Amino acid sequence: MSDHASTNAGATVDVVVVGAGFSGLYLLHRLRGLGLTARVFEAGDGVGGTWYWNRYPGARVDIESQEYSYSFSDDLQDEWQWTERYAAQPELLAYLNHVADRFDLRPDIQFETRVTAAVYDEPSATWRVTTDRGEAVTARFCVMATGCLSSPNEPDFAGLETFKGPTYHTGKWPHEGVDFTGQRVAVIGTGSSAIQSMPQIAAQAAHLYAFQRTPNYSVPAHNGPIDPAMVADWKANRAEYRQQERMSAIGILAIAPTERLALETPPDERQKIYEEKWAQGGFAIGGAFADTGVNLEANTTAAAFVAGKIAGIVKDPKVAALLTPKDYPFGTKRLCVDTGYYEMFNRDNVTLVDVSTAPIEAITGAGIRTANGDYAVDSIVFAIGFDAMTGALGKIDIRGRGGLALKDKWAHGPRTYLGLMSAGFPNLFMVTGPGSPSVLSNMVVSIEQHVDWITDCIDHLNGRQLSSIEATAEAEDGWVAHVNEVADSTLYPMASSWYLGANVPGKPRVFMPYVGGVGPYREKCDEVAAKGYEGFALASAGRG
Repeated sequence: MSDHASTNAGATVDVVVVGAGFSGLYLLHRLRGLGLTARVFEAGDGVGGTWYWNRYPGARVDIESQEYSYSFSDDLQDEWQWTERYAAQPELLAYLNHVADRFDLRPDIQFETRVTAAVYDEPSATWRVTTDRGEAVTARFCVMATGCLSSPNEPDFAGLETFKGPTYHTGKWPHEGVDFTGQRVAVIGTGSSAIQSMPQIAAQAAHLYAFQRTPNYSVPAHNGPIDPAMVADWKANRAEYRQQERMSAIGILAIAPTERLALETPPDERQKIYEEKWAQGGFAIGGAFADTGVNLEANTTAAAFVAGKIAGIVKDPKVAALLTPKDYPFGTKRLCVDTGYYEMFNRDNVTLVDVSTAPIEAITGAGIRTANGDYAVDSIVFAIGFDAMTGALGKIDIRGRGGLALKDKWAHGPRTYLGLMSAGFPNLFMVTGPGSPSVLSNMVVSIEQHVDWITDCIDHLNGRQLSSIEATAEAEDGWVAHVNEVADSTLYPMASSWYLGANVPGKPRVFMPYVGGVGPYREKCDEVAAKGYEGFALASAGRG
């Protein structure tokens, strides 16, 4: 189907899929393999999801390239060669386009089409999905492959409309790129997209103002061309490595977690281990000790180590102090992986503006006004993140049994069974939904596991002439309680993070991802399926 193809009014397919990123592409491939008809709706004019939208300078993955890739096809793995240790956005987008072409997926994807509503019809046990083009498609199953970080937070500053220069959002970057040469640029936010983009912008701009409310912990990527020895080792041991990923804590082998405890390691040796992990780069530091995520005293050893690194890199002690987090434990907000972020603050053309003590009061025609004064700028970049995990679903009018709106059911926080389904919404699946490891894991490992589970489930229903599957309220209550209990056994809830929805005003504070581990979670999902989909109600055709 072409970019501007339109569906026939009242078209019927077996499965509607929303989104054509990593999840949607693999889903379509699996559904075809089952002989099912599917229609994928994608808001963008191309495939890629996250890597289609996030084209800001410096955008790249924070997991080693070979690990952040599909494992379902040996041929695909054999033929694709990554060029960098951490692939940049253009290479990731090229990879996903290659996948779409290699498996001839485009004919079933309708681009430049946003799903506006999905309403369940109980008598027929089908979903009616409508789009912003006024089309409607009926399907037995609806799968939300909408992504965890796909609904950008919109800037809400007084006076924004008066600003005379251009404004940009890192999550909706112009495809043609932006030239900041000679400009005074303000970047608002210090999350991952800001930390990746600012060193690139600073190298180009006349001056960069970094507006920071809360400092983030960041670790060096030590990115470079991919190591041929690593490639050879990966190829020789790939099947074993992939299985280790699937059964690991977060689906990333490069972290190499250990049972060693920080509090039981002599200080000199502990420092040496942290140094080794810092030199390795990326998330490796998270695997240094087993107790830093659950014991505050152990965590302070990691926090102190990174604080020392910041102080050693940033020449101005006052700036270094402002860049050092002090009010939440290390690693309890998404750890950022950077190239030259702290070094950037040694440049003469970079100013750190602390808005925790002097907040932004307004955007003016000429720039940004804080409680401490005005900053004249030519462009503003909003690196203010996303309405994570639930935002994209909240923008679709999803209605289940009895017309129940998902956003009403989730008014006090998302409720799911296994992050896959929500009670009251039969035949509606979510890929890496809240209550699954999702954003606390290698997304591709988690996506493949969810897609395999969902397609196996649909195949199970079809093979037994069953019309619907739905999470029971009891199973959902039990899972929500378990997700919260596991989160509370860690330090994660001590940070006001987007894992909790804390970055969106008015959003309920609920810890959304499952901390219990990728491997244990997979075993639970497999066990549920093996027991005839325990915790789900299955209905036969005609029984309703």
